Amino acid sequence: MKSFGQVLDLKNDPRTIETYKKYHREVWPEVVRSLKAAGISKMKIFLVGNHLFMYYEAPDGFVPARDFQKYTQQPRAQEWDKLMRTFQQKVPEAGPSDWWTPGELVYDLDWPTGK
Repeated sequence: MKSFGQVLDLKNDPRTIETYKKYHREVWPEVVRSLKAAGISKMKIFLVGNHLFMYYEAPDGFVPARDFQKYTQQPRAQEWDKLMRTFQQKVPEAGPSDWWTPGELVYDLDWPTGK
C-alpha cells in the first residue's frame, strides 16, 4: 500500500468554501464506490483557509496521474468531479497537467532515524 499527498486551492470566497464543505459532509454514494473501485482505500481532505490537502492510500501499483481519474468512469462520479472543479483552482506550483498537485514526501514517522 502506498500513501499520497496532493494539494489544491478552493476559490477564496467564504460561501464557496462553505458549500464545498457541505458537499463533502454528504458525498454521493456513487463517488465513494467509484473511488474505492479505482483502488483508493483511504482518503482524507484537510482545509486551511482556502488550501486543501488530500491524503489517500492506494495499492503499490497505483500511479495518480494514470489511475486517480478512473473514478470518473461512472457517470455520477464524473458529474461530482465537474461540480467540485467549479469550487477549485490549481495551486501556483501546479504543472500543466496537474489539477490536484502532488506533494513531495519529506518525512515519514516510520522511517528509520539517524544516530
